[in-house]
Amino acid sequence: MKNTQKRLVGFIFILLIMTLSFGSVLSASAATYPLLRYGSRGTSVVTLQKALINQGYLKGSADGIYGSMTKNSVIKFQTTKRIQIDGIAGNQTQTLLYAQTSSRSATTTAATDLYWLSRIIHAEAEAEPYEGKVAVGNVVLNRVNSGTFASTIKGVIFEYSQGLPQFSPVADGTIYNTPSAASIQAAKDALAGVRPVGSAQFFFNPDKSSGGWIVKNKTYVKTIGDHDFYK
Repeated sequence: MKNTQKRLVGFIFILLIMTLSFGSVLSASAATYPLLRYGSRGTSVVTLQKALINQGYLKGSADGIYGSMTKNSVIKFQTTKRIQIDGIAGNQTQTLLYAQTSSRSATTTAATDLYWLSRIIHAEAEAEPYEGKVAVGNVVLNRVNSGTFASTIKGVIFEYSQGLPQFSPVADGTIYNTPSAASIQAAKDALAGVRPVGSAQFFFNPDKSSGGWIVKNKTYVKTIGDHDFYK
């Protein structure tokens, strides 16, 4: 009888521990986003509204007030995603909305990077061998990742030093020329990690420029076509 009671107490104790642990997991997963509904206000509503605007569900500005327009936009999103339609932005609704926003943002960034990298490659290396095209992309990406130059591809391309653009195609307007198929592919290869000039961050054509500062202060890497590359 005593053994039976001991086993029963032990079983109840284990069951209690499992219940508490399971409840904690559920609580942690359910507390990701605050519950937002008609009448809610604040920065969380602003974030929600911006995501709805970016995805075309809401027109207007993010004013931080969960009114009828925001509620109707949430209903449209819920209908599209085939989840519970109640006009309330709970955890499921916000999780799906923000995941899609992040995905769209990443896609937009990738397209922008390819757009500008292929243009600087074409402008700087249109007549260069394919390796030289990829090398120009390699240099631009090295600058992006250096912490010394701008942190985006477009930022690096349009960066100025002492009042002058770092890349001459920005000054003469050829940066806006439509890139060839080879330049686009070279940009894709550079973005994929092809690095024919390693850590080089500078290049110039010695037939057109002395490259005095680069030659004196940087280390020669290699020559590809008409360009000398330095790090």
